[in-house]
Amino acid sequence: MKNRLYYVLFLLYAMVVAFVLYVNGVFTGEQTSFVNLAINLGFLAVIGILFIISFISFGRLNRVTDELTDFSLKLQKEYRDGGGKNLWANYRDRKDVFENDELRASFNKYRMRVKSHSTRRGVVASCELEEYINENLLDRVGMNFFNSGISGTMTGLGILGTFLGLSMGLGSFNGDDIYTISDNVGPLLSGMKVAFHTSVYGILFSLVFNFVYRSIMSDAYDKLENFLNVFRQTAQPVAAKEDENSAAMVVYQAGMSNALKQMLDLMKGNALEQTAAVERIVDKFSDRMQVSLGADFQKLGNTLKSAGDAQIVSAENAKELIEAVTALVEVNRNVQSALAEVMERQEKFAGELREQKERLSKACDEMSDEISNQLYAFDRMRSLYEE
Repeated sequence: MKNRLYYVLFLLYAMVVAFVLYVNGVFTGEQTSFVNLAINLGFLAVIGILFIISFISFGRLNRVTDELTDFSLKLQKEYRDGGGKNLWANYRDRKDVFENDELRASFNKYRMRVKSHSTRRGVVASCELEEYINENLLDRVGMNFFNSGISGTMTGLGILGTFLGLSMGLGSFNGDDIYTISDNVGPLLSGMKVAFHTSVYGILFSLVFNFVYRSIMSDAYDKLENFLNVFRQTAQPVAAKEDENSAAMVVYQAGMSNALKQMLDLMKGNALEQTAAVERIVDKFSDRMQVSLGADFQKLGNTLKSAGDAQIVSAENAKELIEAVTALVEVNRNVQSALAEVMERQEKFAGELREQKERLSKACDEMSDEISNQLYAFDRMRSLYEE
C-alpha cells in the first residue's frame, strides 16, 4: 500500500507557481517588475529541486515498506497453510528472500548470525531480526538526514527572500522632500511584494512538508513494526531450551568422567611396579657413584657449600636493591600526588576563567540588548519627528 501523500507537495508547488506568475502579471501581460519575477522563480526553482530529491527518497522508502508488507502477508499465509509450524527452515538457506538490496543484505547478515549460533541440536542462542532490519535502515533508505532539514530550509528561504525584498525596496528609496519620496514609493512597494510573497510560500511549504514527511515516516515505522511482529510469530528461529542445554552438558561431563576413570584404572596397576623399579635403579646408581668417585663427592659438597654462601650474599644484595626500588617508588608516588594537586588547581583556575567568561558574555549580551533598545527608541522618535 504505497503512501502517496507526498504528491500533495507537487500539487501545492504548482498552485504556488501559478499564483506567483499571476500576481506578477505573466498571464495578463502586465509585468510590473522582471526583477521580482526572476527572484521568485529562482526561489521556486531551488524549492523544486529539493522537492524532487525528497520525492526520490520517499519513493525508495515506499518500495522497502511495501516489500515488508508483502512479505508479512506471505508469512501469514504460509504459517496458516503449514498448520502453525515455524517457517525458519524455509528461509534459513535462502539468499534472495527480498528483492531490495538493503533488505536482502540485512536479512543475509541475520541468517549468518543465526547460523553461527546453531548446532546439531538447533539454535543455542536467540537473535532478533530487529537488530538488522530496524528504524535506522528506514531512515537511511528514506534519507532522513536530508528530509529532516527541508522544513527548516524552506523557512530560511522565506526569511532570506524577506530581507532581499526589503533590501531592494530600501535601496531604491531616496529623496528629501514629499515629491521625490512619493515617486519612490513604487519601487519600495515592489520590494515589499517580493518580501511578502517569499515569506508566505516559504512558511507554507515548510508547514506542509513537515506534515507530509512526519506522516510518511510514521506510516513506514508502523509497517516495519507489523513485519517484525509477524516474523517473530511465524519464522523467528527458536533457541534450544535451557533445560536441554543443561542436560546435554551433564551427559558430556559424565562421558568425560568415565573416560578419565578408565585411564586412571589402567595407570594404577603399573604405578607401584614402576615406582619400585625406579627406587632400585637410584640405589644402584648411588652405590656405583660412591665406589667410583670416592673423595670427589667431598669436593662436590664443598663446591655446593660455596655456592650456597654466594647465594646468601646475592640474596642480601637483592634485598638492598628491593629496598632502594621501594624508596624510589615512594618518591614517585609523592611526585604524582604533587602533580595531581597542581592539575586540580589548574582545573579550578580554568573553572574560574569559564565563570568569568560567562559573566562577561552575559554582560556583553545585556549591553547589546540595551544598545539595541536605545537604537530602536531613537529610530521611533526620529520616525515620529519626521511624521
